Amino acid sequence: MMKFVVFALFVAGAYGCGLPTFPPVVTRVVGGEDVRPNSWPWQISLQYNREGEWRHTCGGTLISNQWVLTAAHCISNNKEYRVALGKHSLVQTEESDVFMGTANIVVHEKWNPFFIRNDIALIKLESPVTFSDSIMAACLPSAGFLLPNNEACYVTGWGRLYTGGPIADILQQALLPVVDHATCTKPDWWGAQVKDTMVCAGGDGVVSGCNGDSGGPLNCQNADGAWEVHGIVSFGSGLSCNFAKKPTVFTQVSSYIDWISSNMVAY
Repeated sequence: MMKFVVFALFVAGAYGCGLPTFPPVVTRVVGGEDVRPNSWPWQISLQYNREGEWRHTCGGTLISNQWVLTAAHCISNNKEYRVALGKHSLVQTEESDVFMGTANIVVHEKWNPFFIRNDIALIKLESPVTFSDSIMAACLPSAGFLLPNNEACYVTGWGRLYTGGPIADILQQALLPVVDHATCTKPDWWGAQVKDTMVCAGGDGVVSGCNGDSGGPLNCQNADGAWEVHGIVSFGSGLSCNFAKKPTVFTQVSSYIDWISSNMVAY
């Protein structure tokens, strides 16, 4: 029952979850591309304070008017964070900009940085944000839902444009077809490193998530047309941002619905 109570919070008000006012222009373009402004209005930039200057470190997903989903590996105990919402460009001031401090950060209690297990965290904003054309929540998938092989999903973020390159100024999107668990766990793919609480996407050697995309969403459209966040960018190949048979690995959100719901209620 708890998860249904929480879900009701997502869809309250004039803006339903996962239905942007300005729908993304999704294509089969190989490689990343600039997004249509405000077409992924749940995408946030997680920023940390470095000597008075705020710097982008990770992505994340707004899942209610006061909660953001990101990766555990994005969080350090000794840093001050803020969440930038409504952003398109990281280098320009925009009318849609909203910056929020954090009231609480909940890292999964079984987060293991050595084996990259349970790479998920929740951030509670210091106050609820007002939904608008440029800021709204993504939907969550049903608990236990598994994406089919080759499902067309999109990763979004301001991560590095290429291995060792600069982070993007403009929010990027890239088509990442889902790789099923049986394929992704083959010895010449990720093998036993990928668990059933993870989902793989990409692996064609052309496009993937990259440094700075961490914590951001794998966006997949459901049968009703709404966008759901099915993954949280967790890890990829250390050799390259685009490496064949080494797809981007995401924390599988559907494996953590109960954890998300219970912590949103608890805090």
